[in-house]
Amino acid sequence: MSAASPRVERVTATSEEAGRRLDNFLLTRLKGVPRAHVYRLIRGGEVRVNSRRVQAGYRLSTGDEVRIPPVRQADARTPLPASRVRADWIQDCVIYEDQDLLVLNKPSGLAVHGGSGISLGAIELLRAVRGPRERLELVHRLDRDTSGCLLVAKRASALRTLHAQFRDGSIDKRYLALLIGRWPGRARTVDAPLITDERRGGERHVRVDAAGKSALTRFVPLERFAEATLTEVHLTTGRTHQIRVHAASIGHPVAGDERYGVADDPVVAKYGLKRLFLHARSLAFTSPHNGALTIDAPPGEDLTASLDRIRMSPDRVASGQHGAGQLDDLYATPAQGVGQPDQR
Repeated sequence: MSAASPRVERVTATSEEAGRRLDNFLLTRLKGVPRAHVYRLIRGGEVRVNSRRVQAGYRLSTGDEVRIPPVRQADARTPLPASRVRADWIQDCVIYEDQDLLVLNKPSGLAVHGGSGISLGAIELLRAVRGPRERLELVHRLDRDTSGCLLVAKRASALRTLHAQFRDGSIDKRYLALLIGRWPGRARTVDAPLITDERRGGERHVRVDAAGKSALTRFVPLERFAEATLTEVHLTTGRTHQIRVHAASIGHPVAGDERYGVADDPVVAKYGLKRLFLHARSLAFTSPHNGALTIDAPPGEDLTASLDRIRMSPDRVASGQHGAGQLDDLYATPAQGVGQPDQR
């Protein structure tokens, strides 16, 4: 570590940075400075915009002057540690890229960003490999144990556009989830608010509670087995642990879920599943330059191997499957209430 600067720095926000939150702007500029310290600087009034104290969520305008106090940060000339030098493998996870954004097929077990005892996440690995010329920013998040589509912006204007699509619900997010138990009937919508409890053992715990934030999840059965059901999940909202908590709340927790699942998980015990069976299979959104896109991320062998074992089991239930061509009709069914099967 070395001193970044012995004096106050004043930075003028460009048109590319307009609309960006102050905290995200600072975290990008102050590489190596802990997030908690950045927020302390803002709360303490050491960071100012146009000579005024502002909140972390303040959105910059073109021409805003941001006062940044002297802070210590990682020296950009310091050689990357070995763990970062060997980060090239993350490039193989990129499944789509254009001038504005990229989509990563994130592996399970990799956090989207560092923090809370995690030194490197997906975004840090990408930045280490690609260098400072690309200003990569996460557009959204996935749980550490969830694999699949992760959207990353390459410029501030794209980040704003994609954030707007997430806010207005125009981004279509679909997941594959293997749920414990025999699924009754067809598609089911769970409309149940979620609240985050105090951390348990350093981890967040989410539960259904009328005082929580609204959350809407649609489960569509794809393939039925004696002890589990493969489903496609459509998220209308994007709350923390939403799929996992909603699935558990209706008696069908996600296979391999050590937090909200069951102790005697049959998929783990019988079919060799070693992780959470939850995969972000596709994202449909509008790229600023390339228009409407649908990006599909194939599930990894850590999921398909267990699924193949289930399919070869004599206990497989062959009836009640839905082909891919029927999914659009199922998704067109209006929501029918909290955790109730759709009437078809």
